[in-house]
Amino acid sequence: MILPGNASCQGCPISMAMRCLDVIKNPVLVIPAGCSTVIAGLHPKSAMKAPVVHVPFPSTLAVACGLSEAYKKLGVEANVVAWMGDGAADIGFAGLSASAARRDDVITVVVDNEAYMNTGTQASLSTFWKAKTTTSPAGKTEERRNLSLIMLTHKADYVATASVGYIRDLRKKLRKAGEMAGFRFIHIHAPCPPGWRFPSEKTVEVARKAVMSGAWILWEYDGKLRLSKAGEKYALKENRIPLAEYLKQGRFLHLSERDIREIERKIDEDWEFLLRFS
Repeated sequence: MILPGNASCQGCPISMAMRCLDVIKNPVLVIPAGCSTVIAGLHPKSAMKAPVVHVPFPSTLAVACGLSEAYKKLGVEANVVAWMGDGAADIGFAGLSASAARRDDVITVVVDNEAYMNTGTQASLSTFWKAKTTTSPAGKTEERRNLSLIMLTHKADYVATASVGYIRDLRKKLRKAGEMAGFRFIHIHAPCPPGWRFPSEKTVEVARKAVMSGAWILWEYDGKLRLSKAGEKYALKENRIPLAEYLKQGRFLHLSERDIREIERKIDEDWEFLLRFS
């Protein structure tokens, strides 16, 4: 699905996720500005083995919906995929929310590296609490937004979280989304080596530690919410690795023991909230 020699950074989680698109039949990608735009490349060249439409941030879902409806009118079988980062989900949230509420026949994928990486690692609404970015040099003071739960409240046809650390689980969820109709949303955790400041060969390890520490919860909803097999055992706190193991990244080196305990408390609250509905 993605050609070698593309413009992604070493250890890029987005290119890892893009490789999994081969499980979706006849994908057509709608990509707003961001790292994914750079990876896909500029017309007339492309690193993708699928049609790509580059769009402005706010129009992502509008263009995706229009393409989906046009293909139906033409009798062409296609899966339109709105592929965006967490920054695009911030700037284009009005369109994203409206598309989910209308239940447009579109697959929306957010590859979440928890900041505006393509423009210099500025904080986004997905940035982890206390994480250092160029716009939060002392650590972000606001809570991160749980975008997948917001999509769940829109009564989307399918909502799932995934991680580049668990590729089989990710591919399974993408395949399932591709075989359904309606509004489908997949939120992929994508640790970024240059933005998070860890070695490029550690991407999968860091992604797995996010799940194993409980900081990223794997679940899906298709009428019923349930934990994914890849991460369900971490619902029990005694099965998790120490959170400090996950936080060994440059953006968290300033954390105190008190900060880590507070993050653990927030993670426990996230689990308690989610488990009420599973």
